[in-house]
Amino acid sequence: MTSRRATDTRYWLASQRGPLLAAALFTAMFALFVVEHPAGLSANVVNTAANKGVLLALVAIAQTIPVLTSGLDLSVGSVFVLSNCVASSLVAGSPGEVALGVAAVLACGLLCGALNGLVVVIGRLQPIIATLATGAMYTGVALWLRPAPGGAINEDFADVITGSLGDRVPFSVILLVAVVVVIWIPYRRSVLGRAAYAIGSSEQAAYMSGVPVARAKFVAYVLAGLFAAIAGLVLTCLTYSGEANALLGGSYTLSSVAAVVVGGTSLYGGAGGAIGTIFGAFVLRTIGDLLFVFDIDPLSQPLFLGVVLLIAVSLGSFRLLKVKKRLDLYR
Repeated sequence: MTSRRATDTRYWLASQRGPLLAAALFTAMFALFVVEHPAGLSANVVNTAANKGVLLALVAIAQTIPVLTSGLDLSVGSVFVLSNCVASSLVAGSPGEVALGVAAVLACGLLCGALNGLVVVIGRLQPIIATLATGAMYTGVALWLRPAPGGAINEDFADVITGSLGDRVPFSVILLVAVVVVIWIPYRRSVLGRAAYAIGSSEQAAYMSGVPVARAKFVAYVLAGLFAAIAGLVLTCLTYSGEANALLGGSYTLSSVAAVVVGGTSLYGGAGGAIGTIFGAFVLRTIGDLLFVFDIDPLSQPLFLGVVLLIAVSLGSFRLLKVKKRLDLYR
């Protein structure tokens, strides 16, 4: 019995190696950031870091779900920006109007994800090509809605989302935990969630085993659109406005892929999950904060960040070059 428990523990540690390493790296980096920051571990420092980290974490979770099916969604940044523009137009006024506006933003993300899923599943196009095209469409719609930066949002609602609970716990972190508990965990344990992992491991074997491949892929892209829309709503709460910024969308798309890899999710699909991705996103955000507190030249910061991301992605992919079977990942 003891031997079996030890084996189960070793297997669990091996399967969770990526998330655990990402969590440990984030803890060490954030501790260094707090030590070097002039304000130390103040409520404002923690809240600001949490808001930025949650923003990327939500976009990165949106990227994670298609990656699990061995796909890649290059439109998550565009859906993120489009949702920001929609939120800046509709999430204002009375509480009832705010609720309707939030529902419209989430519906926008679901529709974008559904279109991606239809193009990938029914059109049978490579996800990277299909979402590159749809992403350009979503950016165009965002520009149509917001040809110039502007808009507004209900300030009370925005202050709640970006504030702290009791001046201790950032509400954005509570929102992230709620999203994981309400959406990710039920999905992960559902038939379609397990099917996503099976598809990423071997789509042909999954199909031959009776796994609903088409439905699982479609739902994966729908959920990706939903998470990206939630991120766009949070961005609107942070900025109090909307902007069809294609560069911002592209930046978040690339960072989301890096966060996925840093968090231990395989770009080949079939291994990983949202928890590791969250820590990967916070690691990436903390890198930028560390460059700031160590007074690195702003013009050099993108170079440093790019080098760190390249190293992280390379290390995350190096083991996969030697993997012949998916089970080798857990040995």
